[in-house]
Amino acid sequence: MAIFSMILSLLCGVSLFLFGMSLMGDGLKLAAGNKLEAFLYKMTNTPLKGVALGTGVTSVIQSSSATTVMVIGFVNSGMMKLKQAIGIIMGANIGTSITGWILCLSYIEGSNGIASILSTATISAVVAVVGIIFRMFCKRTLHKNVGNIMLGFAILMTGMQMMSGAVSPLRESPVFIKMLTMFSNPIAGILVGIAFTAVLQSASATVGVLQALSVTGILTFASAFPIVLGIGVGAACPVLISAIGANKNGKRTALVYLINDLFGLILWSVIFYTVNAFVHFSFMDMTMTPVAIALLNTVFRLATVIVLFPFIPKIEKLVCWLVKDNKEDLEDEADFDLLEERLLNYPALAIAQCHRVMNGMSKKLRKNVNRAMNLLNDYQQDKYDKVQRKEDLIDKYESRLGEYLIQLTKREMNTAQTRQASLYLHTISDFERIGDHASYIAHMSSEMHDNHTNFSQEAWDELNIVMEAVREEINMTCNAFMKDDKELAQRVAPLGAVITGLCDMLKMSHVERLSQGKCGLEEGTVFSDILNSFCRIATHCASAMVALVKSSEESSDMHIHDSKIYPTNSTEYYSYFNEYSQKYDLGKQEGHMLSMEPEEVE
Repeated sequence: MAIFSMILSLLCGVSLFLFGMSLMGDGLKLAAGNKLEAFLYKMTNTPLKGVALGTGVTSVIQSSSATTVMVIGFVNSGMMKLKQAIGIIMGANIGTSITGWILCLSYIEGSNGIASILSTATISAVVAVVGIIFRMFCKRTLHKNVGNIMLGFAILMTGMQMMSGAVSPLRESPVFIKMLTMFSNPIAGILVGIAFTAVLQSASATVGVLQALSVTGILTFASAFPIVLGIGVGAACPVLISAIGANKNGKRTALVYLINDLFGLILWSVIFYTVNAFVHFSFMDMTMTPVAIALLNTVFRLATVIVLFPFIPKIEKLVCWLVKDNKEDLEDEADFDLLEERLLNYPALAIAQCHRVMNGMSKKLRKNVNRAMNLLNDYQQDKYDKVQRKEDLIDKYESRLGEYLIQLTKREMNTAQTRQASLYLHTISDFERIGDHASYIAHMSSEMHDNHTNFSQEAWDELNIVMEAVREEINMTCNAFMKDDKELAQRVAPLGAVITGLCDMLKMSHVERLSQGKCGLEEGTVFSDILNSFCRIATHCASAMVALVKSSEESSDMHIHDSKIYPTNSTEYYSYFNEYSQKYDLGKQEGHMLSMEPEEVE
């Protein structure tokens, strides 16, 4: 019964420790707003700055895993390069050791005078009282976040005291002494460090537990050292899990974290135990204290970073070799390589390069819109994931092209070149918005699949007719842009108007079905949302193509997003409008229709 009570107290202490650390870290991040993230991706132009920032940020948020996950997000979105991320991750490994020094405060004791004022119990109580006052009575969000930080610190300290109190009886247990002696076996100790940290998902928590064990007075250097070696590798587990949905560079960033700690484990274990085999270090039986544990953890991590720092380029090559780019990824990156900064001094060449990159963007956009609509009729999780990955890529196209074109507009260009740059800036904005709506359609497909939402057969038939019209419009839009075909571009706006009219008619038809009880309210909302996305895609396609048609006119406005500007007074417009109205006439469709397009279609 005593053993059960002790284990329960230890687990309770660990729980309070983890909750306190999480509450304190979250409060610090909220109090700082987006400043921590801004520092991470703006102030890392050199590896040394990256290490310093990684150390500082991790010291603040008390989690190397959280810092690394944040960095994976930046690399995944293209805001940060892999080489920059390596420096930050190395710094994060140093920064996480600061927690051990903070935890040393929980072992301050005293019974009278100044010592009692500085005792852990007194400090925790004062911090907790001030924190709850800030949390409960202050109205400003900043003050509430500061209150959370203080409460988190107090809970963390209380958890540490509870862990220490739970394990203190073990100092007289022969079984426990024997178990700690077993940890002095390097392999056993390393495996324990890896496993325990993987379960707790926090290197700081494992160091805290080790410091709590050290108060028994029977934890030696021989037992503590291999556990400290294994802690870093175990802490890589949550980082690797967070990279499952990331792109290739995101996965490489997660691997950097693992490689950093794995290399440290292998290097220092081989060196230390090889030398010890000949020298027989006298301090192997030294009794460890909380301060000694914190010092050992810091020295190990700092030494690992010092050794690895000169090899950052080699680490980058290694993770790129381990996570290879496939043919499709190489093609995607090849487009961005065309945006060569040296060509900015030659506007004609730079504009031609932009057009080539935008051709790649339009091809991927066309495929993604069609892929997203396919999900409505045939939902597949891997296709859904691909839509979201390609949407991130389309956003990257818009960002890279936008930056390049803005730089180009600062150069001296003639009137035609200026108009061309303006057209491209307008078009990439429309393309990016079309990509957003494709992503939303895929999201709605996923929601329908998960919630088992379904429409009546009549609704599906109508929806598939509109989908066919949207497919024709997006295919026509991308072809017209790639070939600079203004005659083909003139067809897009009338088709867009037909699609908008169809969507309005379908909404009215669905209202009737709702009133007749043929369809539920939830299905009606989903149906309406999908139609709204079709309308917006049609509008942005027409906007891009009207801009293309008008780009050769001397007095035209490139900022075209309102359907009212479409040239409805032209003969061609009415001719095309009538053609598409007849083609997609709901009343003339016979039988059931299924709108699907193979992904291989270019």
